[in-house]
Amino acid sequence: MKIRFFILTLLLVFLSGCASTQQRTADNQPQLPNHDPFEGFNRAIFGFNDGVDKYFLKPVTKGYKYVTPDFVEDRVSSFFSNLLELGNIFNAILQGKGKDAAHYSGRFLFNTTFGIAGLFDVANEMGLEKTDGEDFGQTLGAWGVGSGPYIVLPFLGPSTLRDGLGLPVDAYTDPVTHLDHVPTRNALTFTEIVDTRAKLLSSEELISGDRYVFIRDAYLQRREYLVKDGEVEDTFGIEDPKGDF
Repeated sequence: MKIRFFILTLLLVFLSGCASTQQRTADNQPQLPNHDPFEGFNRAIFGFNDGVDKYFLKPVTKGYKYVTPDFVEDRVSSFFSNLLELGNIFNAILQGKGKDAAHYSGRFLFNTTFGIAGLFDVANEMGLEKTDGEDFGQTLGAWGVGSGPYIVLPFLGPSTLRDGLGLPVDAYTDPVTHLDHVPTRNALTFTEIVDTRAKLLSSEELISGDRYVFIRDAYLQRREYLVKDGEVEDTFGIEDPKGDF
């Protein structure tokens, strides 16, 4: 885990330096901001990730859904969703969202106890509905940190420089990463990845045209929506001829 974050940090530092150089060039020749200055690099990583997904993760996920009853699958999703509430609480506090922090705390408390370690979402039935949640990338955005260039990370997928820098903090707030028993930690991590991928299977039908551009634009608009708590202008699908977003 530490090695992965070390490599990620080096990659982000490298991209940050490249972004600064490109911005200076852009200042000499004024143009609209380009949120994907590393498109060639990103497409290469996107292709690699797509191959891993196509030949490994997606088949495993389909097998998981085939052999797992819906009831069990729902319990698995609920369990991991409950763990994410800890990160939601942490980031809501950092953003000064007291009401949201109380909401997430209530969900975690009731689901962990009455919901049997989060296997059942009893909080939702009590009026504490599940929301989009918070992460450290959103917290940085709330603090005024710009998103930076769009980047595609190996295995991790779409991100921005800001969101990428927030990943280590998000991992730290995930209880699974603190388990000392390595086999259990790895098993839970892989199960969570498969569970997350399973939720996206039906969404693939919505992708049209250039997969890279579609996913990039959808990701960027989704992140803007989350950082600004839904107060954004709908510009999805509008792309500048120069490749700007």
